[in-house]
Amino acid sequence: MDVDILVVAGDAFELHADVLVAKYAQKTYGLDSAIIRNISDKRVANDLPPPGEHRLVTALEKVRAPTVLFIGVEPLNEFRYSQIRDFARRALSILRDEQYDAKHVALTLHGAGYGLDESESFESEVAGLLDAVTTGSFPPSLQRITIIESDAGRALRLETILKKLVPTGRLSATLGRGMSDLPKPSQRTLRSAGYGAASKPHMFVAMPFAPEFDDLYYYGIQGAVNKSGYLCERADLSSFTGDVMSWVQARINSSKLVIADLTGANPNVYLEVGYAWALRIPTILLVASTGDLKFDVRGQRVIEYRGSIRSLEERLVLELASLGISPPDLPPASD
Repeated sequence: MDVDILVVAGDAFELHADVLVAKYAQKTYGLDSAIIRNISDKRVANDLPPPGEHRLVTALEKVRAPTVLFIGVEPLNEFRYSQIRDFARRALSILRDEQYDAKHVALTLHGAGYGLDESESFESEVAGLLDAVTTGSFPPSLQRITIIESDAGRALRLETILKKLVPTGRLSATLGRGMSDLPKPSQRTLRSAGYGAASKPHMFVAMPFAPEFDDLYYYGIQGAVNKSGYLCERADLSSFTGDVMSWVQARINSSKLVIADLTGANPNVYLEVGYAWALRIPTILLVASTGDLKFDVRGQRVIEYRGSIRSLEERLVLELASLGISPPDLPPASD
């Protein structure tokens, strides 16, 4: 038996699935926050699961899926790639253990919405689902897994990645076959996705986390960074609780390089650049117009893109190469 896996652009509330899976990172965000607002029984809404536990909630208003599975996870600053992989595996395993008759399970992508590398986050989630399917840790009735994405642009990017990872769009559930049906590059990627991310080099992007910067980030910066073999990360400061800057500083401190967009003279971006300079971490500065630059960086080399995002990726690839940054050696794929 095989299980279909696909990416769909749309509203998770409107998807006709048997189960919609949501995380609870000890505070509500995005989808889980919207779902909780539709729980009429406040006792349930106030009894969401701590890390390691789960809750099955049924009969929610406005949610087409008859059941929502909440999985308790660590706070966002601790919920990284390996945790995303484990989350996806647990989702299917929990439904099996609960003997829930689910033919169609839906999830959203985790990680990219608050700044983790989009490709690594998605690969980690797919790898976790594959872990469950290839070990039989899923509901016997399962036929389809949908990753539902509200952002149409992201959905297209994820669909492209999925076609490379799983060209047939089907995960083999035959015990013992594992990943053998997948192309060798896919096997290599999925074996390391999430679990190997901690040792992968990354670059930190200092820029406002706002919709007007999305095209610049995804089509101008992320592609160049990923082509160089590095994870591309940023931080949505509004998503985190506690000492946010300590988390940001830790990511900058461990980064190979910092790329900063100085457009609009955002004070947080300047602060992050100053911190990188203090640590002597190389930086690449970007700006839409040099008129936006403050006096303390006017003497620095800055790439001015003047709104031409299409050419920025090529210029960044060349800039990274000039700094000696090239794809790390990859181990050969094993059979």
